[in-house]
Amino acid sequence: MKRLLIVLLALASLPAPAGAPRGQTSGLFAEIQAISAELTRITGLGFVKKVEYAPISKQGVNQFLRERLKEEMPPEEIRAEELVLKKFGFVPPDYDLAQNTIELFTEQAAAFYDFRKKKLFVLESAPPDLQRMALVHELAHALADQHFHLEKFIRRGGASDDNSLARMAVMEGQAAYLMSEYAARQAGQSLRGSSALAETVRSAAELSAGRFPVFDAAPLYVRETLLFPYTYGMLFQHAVVEKLGQEGFREVFRRPPSTAQQILHPEMYFSKVEPIVLTPPKPPRIKDYKLLAAGVLGELDHQILLRQCGMETEAEGIARRWRGAAYELYENQNGAILTYVSAWDGGEAARRFFASYRRVLKGKWQAMEAISETPDCLLGRGDGGYFTLRLQGSAVTAVEGLPSAEQARSIR
Repeated sequence: MKRLLIVLLALASLPAPAGAPRGQTSGLFAEIQAISAELTRITGLGFVKKVEYAPISKQGVNQFLRERLKEEMPPEEIRAEELVLKKFGFVPPDYDLAQNTIELFTEQAAAFYDFRKKKLFVLESAPPDLQRMALVHELAHALADQHFHLEKFIRRGGASDDNSLARMAVMEGQAAYLMSEYAARQAGQSLRGSSALAETVRSAAELSAGRFPVFDAAPLYVRETLLFPYTYGMLFQHAVVEKLGQEGFREVFRRPPSTAQQILHPEMYFSKVEPIVLTPPKPPRIKDYKLLAAGVLGELDHQILLRQCGMETEAEGIARRWRGAAYELYENQNGAILTYVSAWDGGEAARRFFASYRRVLKGKWQAMEAISETPDCLLGRGDGGYFTLRLQGSAVTAVEGLPSAEQARSIR
């Protein structure tokens, strides 16, 4: 569900202010040696070899993103990902995921590190101060890559969307932390021992993102998923460094967090709280369908799901009690079926989410008709067909897009 965003997140970093004065990269790259030495002092990690670099134009960034996306994701995979997002209601029915995401990253990118070519690029039109910070950020990626092989690190996230996002938060969070610590040291300060300063940096990063037309027009899910690896990834790295010192820069790659929940709540990372592995219910007449996609929805996904349906104040508290979730998307010539299951921290938490998910269903459809309803089961019809929503102990299940009420009733 996040693969396209994660592919591009691995390539483009640090938002570039709209309408900013043009910078010059000729003198910027002369600072690489001094910046590299400071990053080594902060992390205890030395550069193994010289980092290659070059300036790049906005058009060059766009072309690079399009070419890399073609290499990484076939059209049918992009289509499946887009359909999953639409079925959950994360993006509107007419949303073009590939086109909008390319435009979003082209607007945002000020620099990127190509971990295949082992070369960093800085946007030549970015203002000088941003170019310098972008250079620090990308040198931090290069340093991590030389020690921990970033491409392999990201790919080990496997088929789990949530695990991949957590790994991306490690990669971008460490670079964001080092960029922030570098800037703090230039001002005679440090993030070490100052959670307040780290939180201020996170808040500033979120506020700075609201000045871009493509970003501002993007669905909440896209905006939050894009920012998360930088903002909460930075706070996660801060927490690990506060606990482990310099060893924390190595530990997050040697023992990466398994979920976005561990990024949001570093204490769960330290105590090794792992999610429950779940299998969604199967649709009736499954042989008539093709499995298009399968994955995991994490705490962050559920928080966004609730927020976009008007549950802004309750979302964080409800999602915090997430213990695991999975989905599958099936399709045949008549339409698509989405199956879903989630586990919660006790029956009361599950019941609360069950009621909240009813609001999610109503909010994402133009019309929702309840055919039968009990405290533990809702059977009805939405925009894409019949559905069933069930509460079973500490679990909630849903199947949407069924062709008949009889099939919805048969789901257990």
